[in-house]
Amino acid sequence: MSLYTRLDRRLEAQAEGSGPIRGTLSLPRIGMIWLAANLVVTTLLTGTFFVPGVDFRTAFLMIVLGTAGGAIVLTSIGAMGTRTGLPTMALTRGAFGINGSFLPVAANVIILMGWSWVQAMLAGVTVDALVHSLTGFSNPILFSVLCQTLVVIMAIFGHEGIARLEPWFAVLMLVIIAWIFITAFTTFDLGDFQAVEPDPSYGMNAISVLDIVIATAISWTVLSADFNRLARTTKAGVIGSGVGYTLSTVTSMTLGLTAFVYIMLSGGTPDVFDPAVFVEHFGAPIAIVIFLSVMATNTMVVYGMVTSVVNAKAGSRLRFLPMALLLGGISIIGSTWLALLNQFTDFLVMIGAFFVPVFAIMIVDYYIIKRASYGRDILAARGGRHWYTGGVNWIAIAVWVLGAVMSYVWAYVWPLPVGATIPAFVLSFVVYLLAMLPDRARHAAEPSRHLADVDANEADRTAVENG
Repeated sequence: MSLYTRLDRRLEAQAEGSGPIRGTLSLPRIGMIWLAANLVVTTLLTGTFFVPGVDFRTAFLMIVLGTAGGAIVLTSIGAMGTRTGLPTMALTRGAFGINGSFLPVAANVIILMGWSWVQAMLAGVTVDALVHSLTGFSNPILFSVLCQTLVVIMAIFGHEGIARLEPWFAVLMLVIIAWIFITAFTTFDLGDFQAVEPDPSYGMNAISVLDIVIATAISWTVLSADFNRLARTTKAGVIGSGVGYTLSTVTSMTLGLTAFVYIMLSGGTPDVFDPAVFVEHFGAPIAIVIFLSVMATNTMVVYGMVTSVVNAKAGSRLRFLPMALLLGGISIIGSTWLALLNQFTDFLVMIGAFFVPVFAIMIVDYYIIKRASYGRDILAARGGRHWYTGGVNWIAIAVWVLGAVMSYVWAYVWPLPVGATIPAFVLSFVVYLLAMLPDRARHAAEPSRHLADVDANEADRTAVENG
């Protein structure tokens, strides 16, 4: 039997194919997975956008508030995964319909692919800067490809491999991050950091910082149910992901913020979103953090892309391994497109515009319209409560379009004093709730049931009866 066949069978035995998964991971394990995942270079470098647009204290406060607010959305979607066993994009069938869910799935795969490219490039640029300082050799494209190749190799071992590796990555990264903070705050005191005067010409204020931080949480919510469905209990998933995500995001963004100001105080002229300048001032330790963070995070991103595709269609027979190899190969090729790094802030805005309305709709649909329970209909290929009109809930599609358009308008055309993310979420939440309340009244409450207890034949029979 070939290595490919053995690995393919093992992955299918671990339930890496389509369908729900019964979680087994404890609260600390889920917490460590999320902690490692978001100790990531993109989050770190996002912190470099804020100063000197705003002062150090304001930036830190907005990081904390925005992360806490975003974590509410992230854990709400994650809890749906724990309770049903389904990944995030499979859960969109509940609100968008069995066929309508293909639209958010497609958007998700495209955006996750973009994430994987950006992070692989940043890892490649960082490794290149370190190697160049030591040997004089420089080839950032080569190092980007090598980094992403390692990521794909780790991702094809599925969720069990990720659960084993992520905690070790987290521990090592935290040790090095602590050293960097100690270096910064023993060289300069907190008053020196706060003394850096805000410069309005950077076009940044407290609300725009808050908006970016919340958008970061939204960008991670696309994977929240994918990993929280691995939790043994809803409590373990909610607390583990909430604490892990909050600690890692605050730590990463504050690290980027602190390192950026440290370089300014040291007489340097750092560029935002440039990991090479950090390597220049902090050397190998920060390069190791960036490299490990990409390994930890991009493994989850590639895994999330694969689970989105294999679970896109109810009853799908797509297998995990060949899809991981296909999408992984595309992610490796795309990691050579270094010009994408110049568009990162626009990329974050695009994620917010696409997915803020989606998550508002999903939260309303599951917790209010469907009374915190998705039944076996969601596993059926057609028919049932989630069939709507030809498999599409056109109300959800319309609200999504409305929310996405207004998110873009409020970000670029008519900027609001409270940013774009929160208003777009509230608008989508309220409009979908009002439009779908009649559907809630037409259906009796159904007891919550983990969908791993429902087989495909039973789901199809029930959907026919209900359809």
